[in-house]
Parts: sequence; structure tokens; C-alpha cells
Amino acid sequence: MSFAAVAPITPPSVDWLAIAPELALGGAAVFIVLAKALLRRRPAVTPVTYAIAAIGVITAGAMFFWQWQDVKDNSPITTMSDMVRVDNFGVFLGVVVLAATAMSLLVAIGYLKREQLEVAEYVSLMLFSAMGMVVMTTANDLIVVFLALEILSIPLYVLAAYHRRRLSSQEAGIKYFVLGAFSSAIFLYGIALVYGGTGTTSITGIDTFLRTNTLFEPGTLQVGLVLLLVGLGFKVAAVPFHMWTPDVYQGAPTPVTAFMASATKVAAFAALLRIFDGAFLTYRDDWQPLVWGLTVLTLGVGSVGALLQVDLKRLLAYSSIAHAGYLLMALETGTPKGREAALFYLFAYTFMVIGSFAVVTALSSRGDDDHPIEGLRGLGARRPVLGCLLVLFMLAQAGIPLTSGFVAKLDVFSAAASAGDYVLVVIGAVATVVASFAYLRVSLAVAANPGEGEITERVRGRRVDVGTWFVLATCAIVTIVLGIVPAVFVHWAQDSTLLVHVLSWIH
Repeated sequence: MSFAAVAPITPPSVDWLAIAPELALGGAAVFIVLAKALLRRRPAVTPVTYAIAAIGVITAGAMFFWQWQDVKDNSPITTMSDMVRVDNFGVFLGVVVLAATAMSLLVAIGYLKREQLEVAEYVSLMLFSAMGMVVMTTANDLIVVFLALEILSIPLYVLAAYHRRRLSSQEAGIKYFVLGAFSSAIFLYGIALVYGGTGTTSITGIDTFLRTNTLFEPGTLQVGLVLLLVGLGFKVAAVPFHMWTPDVYQGAPTPVTAFMASATKVAAFAALLRIFDGAFLTYRDDWQPLVWGLTVLTLGVGSVGALLQVDLKRLLAYSSIAHAGYLLMALETGTPKGREAALFYLFAYTFMVIGSFAVVTALSSRGDDDHPIEGLRGLGARRPVLGCLLVLFMLAQAGIPLTSGFVAKLDVFSAAASAGDYVLVVIGAVATVVASFAYLRVSLAVAANPGEGEITERVRGRRVDVGTWFVLATCAIVTIVLGIVPAVFVHWAQDSTLLVHVLSWIH
């Protein structure tokens, strides 16, 4: 019997340094699980867990620094058959994700101790999710985007329901899981239709195909575009795909909510920018009206919804929806200035929102269930530092001058005006004014005379852990510095957008 020669399978080449940050975060998560299995319930589990997590985060940060220097001095790094592309855009947003992860872990230290929750599993899940987010920032193929989406989402489903003794946390996890599964299926179907229309799932390949070919029946591709937008719209909490956000943000443990509101939004918008401003830039006239409509709906529902809330975490949830609207406005321009504005906004927003949730964590009593805005009465008198910080973050989200929020929104409005979207600028300005009343209501409650039996009464005299104080100080400094001298960070965002268009190094 004779056998025909079998052609050898040639695996794709892998540049291990290009995926080093992901390996550092994923490796740390795996080692934490192994350490927990070996140490079992010994007292050393918690310090060992935090030490491994710190090593993983610091290593990932060092790898990002190396990547930034290498890409800036040379050219973007492509590996794994061009499915992964490391450029300044990906490194910039990867650093933002890493910063959000580190701050969320620091805030969680005191929270997990207070609520008597397992530390190792929590930290491992957060690192796994962060690994998926970093993968998404450098994905150059729709299949990789989908895999990254699942890697970041599945741990978040568990983290949202992590507080097993609270029914609201269990409900948050179930809602997030069900709607997240729907969004993933829709996104995957969109990938299939785009492949049917172009013959490839590569972002650079799609761009090349659309630049060199004319589709006489583009219906399949257009439907695929819509489904991709819907799938990612769930992750960024764009209206009308926002229905999970208020309940999940309120029910999930507060450090998890901070992580979702910041890092998840950064990763999802990284995918949106790469896909729509990269692969489908030549079809901008097809997707711009859709993004325009989503922007208007998201700004309106987010701003009005925040104004109607009586719970602080739900207010911040609707605030997150509104901020997604400003980012969609930057995406809708389809210009380099819009991309720069989106990157700067994501950077500024990450510190604003984590600072806000860090204050909420510090003010929460055991159980972490209710956060009534009226319960903040007298916070400025009883806990002046926490009160001032909460007011600072509220004013920053409102877009008050001398804060990072003002510069970020001004940058977005300027990009939209430069693109001729004057109606959108007016709608955004009105939404800003409406949402400002919600933030001012929180600030007025903080400055009001003390009441009895409220949040400020319950937390009077309680010590805030060092990790939370460090996060609060960092967020406050960044928020103020970005508002006063934003030039350095704006230039950083500009350097990142030089390579954001996925084919800028080819064409």
C-alpha cells in the first residue's frame, strides 16, 4: 500500500514580543489560579494573588513602553498572518486599558476585604478580561475581534454576579450574560455577511478589496455592516442597545462597574474605530447616517435618563451612555481629527469614571446595595476630601472648564464642526446642558447641610484603604492636569492617530 505525500502544514509566524502584554496579563491570571490551588485556603493566598497581579500588570506596562518606542521609530508590527497589528493606536488604547485595570484592582482590594469575597478568583477573572480587551485593541481581523470580545465578556459575566449574597448582583450577571450572548451572535452573523460580500475577514483585506472593486449589489455587505454596528453597540451601551446598562451597573460590585464603564468601553471603541474608520472607510457614506442616528439617540436618552435618576450608580450608568454618544459623534466624522478626539476622550473619560466609582466604593456600606443621591447630603461637611473629589469628577463629566471633561468635549465638538456636522454639534451642546443638571444635583447634595441616617452618617469615621486613596489621587490629578495643560496628552493622541488607519503604511 502506498501513501501520497502530505503537504506539510506551515504555521503562521508569531512575533512573541508583539503579543507580550497579552501574555503577561493572561499568564498572571493562570498563575493566580495555580497559586490558589496549591495554597488552598492559607493566609498567604491573598498577598500572593496581589503580588502576581502586580507583576503581570507591571510587565505588561513595560512591554507597552517597548512597543511604543519600536513602532514609533520603525513601522507597525504585524504577526500571526496579519491577524494582529501593533501600531501606536493599539498601544495607546492598550495603555488606557491597562491603567483602568490597575486602578480597578486597587479599588477592589478594600471592597473584597469588606464584603468578605474570594480574592484570587476575582483578580484572575479581571486579568483574563483585560487580556481580551488588549487583544481587541490590536486585532486586525474580524475573527480576532470576535474572539477578543468573548475573552473579555465571559469573565465580566461572572464578575457582575460575583457578590453571591446579593440578589441584585445575581440579576445583573444574568441580564448581562443573556444580552451579551445575543450581541455576540449578532456580531458573528455580521462577520459572516461581510465575508460573503468581500471574501475576507481581514480588516486590511476588506479595505483593499473595497478600494479596488466596485460592488454592484452591496446589500449583503451593508447588512453585515449594520450587524457589526449593532453587536459592538451593545458593548459601548449605545441606544437602543443600552437596556442592560442601568441594572448591570447598579447590581454589579462597584469595582466591577468601574472596570466595565472604563476598560470595556475603550476596547469596544477600539474595535469600532478600526473597523469603520479602517476597513469600511470607503463606505463611509453608508454607515455615517446610522452612526449619526445612534449618536442622537444615545446623547438624548443618556442625558435625560441621568437627570431622572435618584440612585448614584444608575445616574453614572446613564452618564456612561451619554459619554458613548460623544464618542460616537467623533466616530461619525470619519476624519483623523475625529479619531484624535475619540482617543483623547477615552483617555480622559477613563480617569473621570473610575474616580467617580472609587468614591462610590468608599461611601458604600457592607452589602453595596443602595446609593441614593439624597443620602449624600452633608458629605462635604463630614468627609470634605471625598466630597470635593466627588464634586470634581461630577463637574468633569459635565464638561466644566479647567477639567479634562471640558477639553475632551471641546475636542469632539471641534472635530464634528470641522466635518460640517453642525446639527450634531448643537444636539451635543444641548445634551451637555441637560446632563449638567444631573451632575449639579449631586454636587448640591454634597454641599447641603448634613442629614440623619444617610450615606454620610453611615460612613462617618470609616477609614478608606490606601489603594482607593491612591486611585482617587491619581484620577483627580489627571482630571485637573488634562483640563489645565492638555497639550502633552493631545500630542500623544495625535501621534496615535498617525497610524490608526490600518492601511496608512501601505497606500
